[in-house]
Amino acid sequence: MEPMTIREIMEAVGGSLLGEFGDLNRTVSRVETDSRTIHPGSLFIPLVGERFDGHAYINASLEGGAAGCFTQRERDSYLPGKFYIKVKSTHRALRDLAKYYKQKFSVPVVAITGSVGKTTTKDMVAAVLGEKYNVLKTEGNLNNDIGVPMTLLRLKPEHQIAVLELGMNHAGEIEYLSAIVEPDMILMTNIGDSHIEHFGSREKILEAKSEIFHYAKPNAMAILNGDDPLLNTLPGKLPYRFVRVGAGEGLDYRAVDLVSDGRSRIACNVETPDGAFRVEIPALGDHMIYPTLMAAAVGRQFGLTDQEIADGVLHFAPTKMRMNILQRGDDITILNDTYNANPQSMRAAVQVLSNAKGEYKVAVLGDMFELGPLAPALHAGIGEYLAKAGIHCLVAVGELSKHIYNAAKEAGVPTCWHCADKAEAKPVLDDVVRPHATILVKASRGMALEELVDYLLTITKEA
Repeated sequence: MEPMTIREIMEAVGGSLLGEFGDLNRTVSRVETDSRTIHPGSLFIPLVGERFDGHAYINASLEGGAAGCFTQRERDSYLPGKFYIKVKSTHRALRDLAKYYKQKFSVPVVAITGSVGKTTTKDMVAAVLGEKYNVLKTEGNLNNDIGVPMTLLRLKPEHQIAVLELGMNHAGEIEYLSAIVEPDMILMTNIGDSHIEHFGSREKILEAKSEIFHYAKPNAMAILNGDDPLLNTLPGKLPYRFVRVGAGEGLDYRAVDLVSDGRSRIACNVETPDGAFRVEIPALGDHMIYPTLMAAAVGRQFGLTDQEIADGVLHFAPTKMRMNILQRGDDITILNDTYNANPQSMRAAVQVLSNAKGEYKVAVLGDMFELGPLAPALHAGIGEYLAKAGIHCLVAVGELSKHIYNAAKEAGVPTCWHCADKAEAKPVLDDVVRPHATILVKASRGMALEELVDYLLTITKEA
């Protein structure tokens, strides 16, 4: 963060100074919300949630080196040499500070939302734009009401484009984030079943995702997955330029002649309104055409050549635990896709496993959360899909995954295991691992199945 004076920060958030600190021209160049990682001279923002209150850590943060803090209430005492800015809501103050700070820079914002593939699309777009520009991007998937403001507060004068991921669990959250980032370009990956328990239908999810347009720049451009029927209802309803990408006929950007080596990459021709060019994508799965095509459309909009776009795609590196391909000895491949899961991403991951070169294909799948009353049927659908995809072995982990297990067994998957938890799954993995196997591990974040990936690494040899 570029230095800001205490006076400027107070004006940005509508705060008032508490205590006896008087040097309002003192500057701060870092904002932090975690008292455990305080850096000297930073501003500590104590966030308040249902199960925590950061105000309890104000003294520890200041004693640990923070120059000052926000606070929602007056203190019994004030540490000398530290500033305290009183605000109505520390959460809202973080938003206001980030929005004010962003306005210091004339940086175009590419904002990405959708049910599945946001982080992969963000990483792909940033990789392509990075061939020509200095890009600020969301780290990991810090895409919520805390992560987005904190990302904006990392803006520097050298940044030329910001690529930001916007996530949600409930209605109103995308609008909140859109008001902060004011996007110049909007990417919508798809509309699926993620968080459907909070919405009731995909149509309601589309409505919530479309809040991203509420604070878009008047001349904003939107890039949509043209193979998604719900997203295809948006052009004509909103006063923006729409570009549609995908595999279907008549789209603006299409991927054709797709081939895969079954181990680490796929390739395709990208057809655009101005010609075609070949790209190699260092990832597996037909679904990878969507982030690639969106990145190509964004790249074209920002003046990149076909070669620069192709080079950027080749330099794409997925975020940790997002279909990371781990090659092991005895020709064993582990597909670590443990960061999160929903029915659409689970099917896409199973398709990757199905198309892999391994002689023995194992799906280690855990529970998918936030599906509400649809959870049993949606899990069972994955079990049926395993059989259609020709998967040889299922290791289902967790309570909801029992529905995957039952459906897979009934549909004819040759070997099926159900484990109540990760501890029960480990000896099963000892039994499952064999030479020439490809093993997919995937579940919702709350399952933390990366622990099983780590275990697989201990029982297999290095390549």
